[in-house]
Amino acid sequence: MFAVHLMAFYFSKLKEDQIKKVDRFLYHMRLSDDTLLDIMRRFRAEMEKGLAKDTNPTAAVKMLPTFVRAIPDGSENGEFLSLDLGGSKFRVLKVQVAEEGKRHVQMESQFYPTPNEIIRGNGTELFEYVADCLADFMKTKDLKHKKLPLGLTFSFPCRQTKLEEGVLLSWTKKFKARGVQDTDVVSRLTKAMRRHKDMDVDILALVNDTVGTMMTCAYDDPYCEVGVIIGTGTNACYMEDMSNIDLVEGDEGRMCINTEWGAFGDDGALEDIRTEFDRELDLGSLNPGKQMFEKMISGLYLGELVRLILLKMAKAGLLFGGEKSSALHTKGKIETWHVAAMEKYKEGLANTREILVDLGLEPSEADCIAVQHVCTIVSFRSANLCAAALAAILTRLRENKKVERLRTTVGVDGTLYKIHPQYPKRLHKVVRKLVPSCDVRFLLSESGSTKGAAMVTAVASRVQAQRKQIDKVLALFRLTQEQLVDVQAKMRAELEYGLKKKSHGLATVRMLPTYVCGLPDGTEKGKFLALDLGGTNFRVLLVKIRSGRRSVRMYNKIFAIPLEIMQGTGEELFDHIVQCIADFLDYMGLKGVSLPLGFTFSFPCRQTSIDKGTLIGWTKGFKATDCEGEDVVDMLREAIKRRNEFDLDIVAVVNDTVGTMMTCGYEDPNCEIGLIAGTGSNMCYMEDMRNIEMVEGDEGKMCINTEWGGFGDNGCIDDIRTRYDTEVDEGSLNPGKQRYEKMTSGMYLGEIVRQILIDLTKQGLLFRGQISERLRTRGIFETKFLSQIESDRLALLQVRTILQQLGLDSTCEDSIVVKEVCGAVSRRAAQLCGAGLAAIVEKRREDQGLEHLRITVGVDGTLYKLHPHFSRILQETVKELAPRCDVTFMLSEDGSGKGAALITAVAKRLQQAQKEN
Repeated sequence: MFAVHLMAFYFSKLKEDQIKKVDRFLYHMRLSDDTLLDIMRRFRAEMEKGLAKDTNPTAAVKMLPTFVRAIPDGSENGEFLSLDLGGSKFRVLKVQVAEEGKRHVQMESQFYPTPNEIIRGNGTELFEYVADCLADFMKTKDLKHKKLPLGLTFSFPCRQTKLEEGVLLSWTKKFKARGVQDTDVVSRLTKAMRRHKDMDVDILALVNDTVGTMMTCAYDDPYCEVGVIIGTGTNACYMEDMSNIDLVEGDEGRMCINTEWGAFGDDGALEDIRTEFDRELDLGSLNPGKQMFEKMISGLYLGELVRLILLKMAKAGLLFGGEKSSALHTKGKIETWHVAAMEKYKEGLANTREILVDLGLEPSEADCIAVQHVCTIVSFRSANLCAAALAAILTRLRENKKVERLRTTVGVDGTLYKIHPQYPKRLHKVVRKLVPSCDVRFLLSESGSTKGAAMVTAVASRVQAQRKQIDKVLALFRLTQEQLVDVQAKMRAELEYGLKKKSHGLATVRMLPTYVCGLPDGTEKGKFLALDLGGTNFRVLLVKIRSGRRSVRMYNKIFAIPLEIMQGTGEELFDHIVQCIADFLDYMGLKGVSLPLGFTFSFPCRQTSIDKGTLIGWTKGFKATDCEGEDVVDMLREAIKRRNEFDLDIVAVVNDTVGTMMTCGYEDPNCEIGLIAGTGSNMCYMEDMRNIEMVEGDEGKMCINTEWGGFGDNGCIDDIRTRYDTEVDEGSLNPGKQRYEKMTSGMYLGEIVRQILIDLTKQGLLFRGQISERLRTRGIFETKFLSQIESDRLALLQVRTILQQLGLDSTCEDSIVVKEVCGAVSRRAAQLCGAGLAAIVEKRREDQGLEHLRITVGVDGTLYKLHPHFSRILQETVKELAPRCDVTFMLSEDGSGKGAALITAVAKRLQQAQKEN
């Protein structure tokens, strides 16, 4: 028993001594946590260099865009071919994706050899050989009668400008075919395939093996957005935000970046990490000075590194009693599978002895322990370096997503990772230690990168087909120049009908006289009350106007109008308004004071004087009964009488559009047009009295409230209305009415977007074909969301957050489509508004007989103010359609309430002047 203990003690002491000996000899290869964090930082800096346009040419890590913009979503289907060129064997596959609608892949494949004379010979012969193998495979599998898309996995650095094109930058591994560098490998293979007249194959995608690995794993796990190869060579790819990729135009979405990390250190960035053995190995390689990182990590080099270390240790008398064999002197005699075998948990030492004997050596027990430890240090360093670079990528992904914790999956392939018994465990442990804020799952790519090339091709086919369907929908909202000119002409015709006595009753654009006959001249003064009713909020204002200095001070209070009041009885609505006025007067300490009042009432009214307005019809969600056909000023006076607390002098009833024009006219006497682009849409302008047949008198001007929201109610713009517009109209409170407004105003744009999103989801083009309950809810997609989603400053991640708030679980690709839909709907709205406005300014120019017209448009409304692109597109449209009009747009800062007070002040001034006359 004592002898057994003694032997055990002797063996553990021997092992400890040998490990210490090797550790001392290879202390440079052992990397501390601090060193790994430093390497991680260096790799982050190299990634930045590779992504930036200015520094990319000199960057060692090339960060090549792959033009793979989407990962599989499970809806892919069809038959695809795939080729894999880049390793020791060449593989051809037929892949059947998602047969019978399941997430299922069936594969048939065949391996072909890659003889040295082919991979190091003439480039043309290489591609002809590949085409011949493909033809043989198609004949064997009886595929020659089919037209099939093909994905090519090409495991060498290529510069791509599109998915189906790739210019070879340099050969790596053992490939050295002449005349291929700096040429497009896809066109080279296509040319070679043309020799086979009976083969009808389209190359849809050129994919790096690393990208193929990521796509293979992403088909099984949608969280997979990183691919790593640790085999003959090593590389990584990941999904990067387009906004960070300077080399490719466009900011929307994401694209897979092939890092080509094997070249990390080619610029000397890893000199302090490299050892004498790395330098010796590099000098003896096919590509000295290139792929420095790869030469410290990958399967092609680990065995050779071990051989060089053993040779040096033997020469120093630290191994084999100083004896060396000719095999130990021979390059390539120790391969990576030897290293893996020597590190096996139980049989490792026995394997080590066997391998060393095969090399013509006579190892002792101590030699076997030492050699096994050399293998451990070399492969551990490989896993550590790999982990540091991978941790840098994961950190970047987490920062791109702006999350505290990242949940992600890394797809892994490669013989070293697969066959080495300790490698995966070591890699996973170090990665998790370096990035504790990332929950990482490692997924082994079972079917290799070739299936990935087929998946990329399948995704490309799906995206192509989906894109066609999405473009078809978006095309409905793209207005041509001819269509806009037509809208302008039709609007002009409707304006003329509305002004004429005979046709006024039939006109869809009402052209209502407002009896506002003058603009402010700066002499107005006094205190005025103003009311502003036009949406879900009601404002009461006290406006103090001082003459001379054009100074206006305002005090206001906002009151909500509940839905039950908006859609109750007229008496309830006006009693509520009077209650709000009473609260305001109380709040301001003005009870008992009689003030002149201007009432901004933003609904179509027929006026016979400035203080009389008969409601033609409710809009914007109001439905109060017993109001239509009644004078709203009389209804307000009746409600004040019922209250019997105060008396007010109601001088003017005004539309909000007119109020906006007057507010801006106070600042700029050139302002003769008012435009509202908000919840509703409307326009007013100063018309020559001689053209207004509805009102007697030919002298001077009067403001006309066009009520253009009803334009098209006679069907004149049906040619540009879509099925989505019809859907929104039919579900509205006033079907068949206000058709132009329903295509241009804030109240409806979000609802149009919702209808489109439902349709695209039904077609399986969005949200994985799942229509959420929230998306079914009318009015959920408010127009403010359009403004937020279309903001240039908003990353897609934030767009996804907005959609999640709406209960829509979107992918990155969904977010891009939603943004496009919002853009198409709001662009059309701005263009239609612009065409309508162009009709007015051209009319004013022609009426005045001017070659050029200078005019100011006063504008208000949330859509114009808050939407990031609406105002610009509207202005551009006016410029294009009315080139002889110089139009200035002036934002109404104080809303239409101030305008009502100004109209009241002007009316008072004109009344006073009449009295004096």
